[in-house]
Amino acid sequence: MMKHTDREYEQELESLREHVLLMGARVEELLGGAMKAFEERDPELASRVAASDERVDQLEVEIDEMALRILARRQPVASDLRFITTTLKLVTDLERVADLGVNICERVVECGQGGNPLPMRASLLRMAGAALAMFHDALDSFVAGDVTRARQVVARDREVDSYYAQIFPEFVSYLVREPSLVEYATRMQAIGKYLERIADHATNLAEMVEFMVRGQDVRHGARARAH
Repeated sequence: MMKHTDREYEQELESLREHVLLMGARVEELLGGAMKAFEERDPELASRVAASDERVDQLEVEIDEMALRILARRQPVASDLRFITTTLKLVTDLERVADLGVNICERVVECGQGGNPLPMRASLLRMAGAALAMFHDALDSFVAGDVTRARQVVARDREVDSYYAQIFPEFVSYLVREPSLVEYATRMQAIGKYLERIADHATNLAEMVEFMVRGQDVRHGARARAH
């Protein structure tokens, strides 16, 4: 963002940016906690992590109000306008990613504590590592206004899609061998879908960086993203 002679306006933009970074950090913490609860099969931790979504929702409302207030009072143009409109879109994706983290927590609670881990858990943990790394790097590219890094995030979405494509046959094969665990296995498959959607939202975030920095909208390229 360009610097301004209007100090109050500059402070408003910086406060908006800081709120977005705080929301991103809260979402990242939620995702990390959700996957820790999954890995450790800890429903109590999952319940505590899910409760933190309330703060994410509050930040979304605060950021929307701040952005709309700046638009109404300052009538920004050029890079400032792109930053603010990107922010309004970005927080929607952040909130949806947080909701997917909550969904993971809910499946962990349903599965309960202990028990023998399903073979597909290892595949899900690898997929989670890739998806959460994409999300982290998408946020970093936004902070730095780094288009090159953002494009790398977009390219990595194929890796997560590949993980998910591998998990589904694994899921079916396991059900053939252990039909009594269909509900548990179905929850594992749902977690895989949530992780795939998190990667899609990370891709959305990365694509917004190019618009924010260069004014180029690349959102509708190879395929439709998460809704």
